[in-house]
Amino acid sequence: MILCIGATPAVQRVMIFRKLVFDAVNRAEQTFAGAAGKSINVAKVLQALGDRPLATGFLGGVLGEQLRADLRARGIDQDFVSVSAGTRQCATVIDSFAGTQTELIEESRPVARADYRKLGDVIGRHVGRCRAVVMSGTITPGGPEDFYYRCVRLANRAGALSVVDARGNLLLKALKAKPGLAKPNRQELAATVGRPLRNRTAVMRAVRQLVEQGAGRVVVTAGEESILAFDGRTFWKVVPPRIAVMNPIGSGDAFAAGLVSGLLRGEDLGQACRWAAATGAANALTPMPGEVSLADVKRLALKVTAERICG
Repeated sequence: MILCIGATPAVQRVMIFRKLVFDAVNRAEQTFAGAAGKSINVAKVLQALGDRPLATGFLGGVLGEQLRADLRARGIDQDFVSVSAGTRQCATVIDSFAGTQTELIEESRPVARADYRKLGDVIGRHVGRCRAVVMSGTITPGGPEDFYYRCVRLANRAGALSVVDARGNLLLKALKAKPGLAKPNRQELAATVGRPLRNRTAVMRAVRQLVEQGAGRVVVTAGEESILAFDGRTFWKVVPPRIAVMNPIGSGDAFAAGLVSGLLRGEDLGQACRWAAATGAANALTPMPGEVSLADVKRLALKVTAERICG
């Protein structure tokens, strides 16, 4: 089992327009809706890859119940903490003519500190049966910044692979617990180390900094650009496949799911990143985030290259 932790799930709506015109009435050609948010996307992709995820976090209100029902219908295991704050809703607007995707994000609402203690209890109940624990995204406003630190400690004590996909203080504090892997994108990495990363040398220096601060391995994604991976000894450059993008939202989450899946199969970091890059690309072929086709992943994996580079 793979535990997918996220404090801010969402119900996602995707609307596709032939050509979007601002300050006018626009009628969508297609509309999709379902469970989403970073940790939920990870769980959905892991299931598509043949793994067994368990999703946890906070849910509240009518939208929270909708998200629970969606996961039940998909057969994804779940154990959420019910809170008074309503679950958020986000929307993606796709302009087919311009080839653009605009994300409209509802911010999450604060929850009580007692709710975080309840979530910690949920994690403690399940972590002993998990091969990996994936922590994704931000926490609720005012939440404890050491939350992922505590999650990493629980995972490490249970012998599970701990993966942190976060930025800033959340990531920096988690590094003190020595997670097995940190997976920021390039912008998140720059925000975490507090300086611009204008070239590969700068990125590699920042990656080494995260390892020195406690990360076992670091993988840095950059959209359609090359991925940089480091296991503490060797750097890899991984080139994702070129595709016709429909919706890239959630591709980083899909990448994280593919990476964990590959590592749990015993692949080295470079090979696991090949599978992860294909998984992230497969996500961008679909309108809804986190809904990949395994056939697409296998096909795209043949087009990914991974090479060791000097660092």
